[in-house]
Amino acid sequence: MPQVPCADEPDPGPARRLTARQAARRARILRATARLAARGGYEAVQMREVAESSQVALGTLYRYFPSKVHLLVATMQDQLAHLHRTLRKSPPTAPTPSARVAETLMRAFAALQREPRLAEAMTRALTSADRSVSPEVDRISHRTTALILDAIASPTPPTPARLSAIRVIEHTWHSTLLTWLSGRSSIAEVRADIETACRLLDLTDA
Repeated sequence: MPQVPCADEPDPGPARRLTARQAARRARILRATARLAARGGYEAVQMREVAESSQVALGTLYRYFPSKVHLLVATMQDQLAHLHRTLRKSPPTAPTPSARVAETLMRAFAALQREPRLAEAMTRALTSADRSVSPEVDRISHRTTALILDAIASPTPPTPARLSAIRVIEHTWHSTLLTWLSGRSSIAEVRADIETACRLLDLTDA
């Protein structure tokens, strides 16, 4: 059976190995990054500005996040984690797994719509990430998969075919976000593409 993330577990990664004080400092950094990006987009996120806004030394910031790309990818992971907690409190109610996943991803999309400059900054960082950012990018994939698995709500582990469908759905979600941010697709087109991809779940075994 393929290894899949458990939807009940938090994302793995450095944040789980921090002390309470370090975790609080990291959270301040990510909040400051989100504020700056929401106001001015990718270019507004400068390491010195983030350090000043979060009240940490610049050297300390670089120890947590070696680059601006690391910082914004971590911010995206944090935003998805917050969304995941919200969705668990108010899960999708559609009658089928494919419809529930589409509802979940459109709710995620709506959250990003509310802060388009932040969404653009995080997505730009994600698409420009090199191998040094691979662990952080993997954690975003882990979280997105967990969102989808929660929405499917199957009592049995996913088959290889279903995992493949989930990967296609994830790729579609990220692609539609990019095309919407660049003005090349409408919200209606985004919804149609996501719903089409989610119907792949109907063709797979639970």
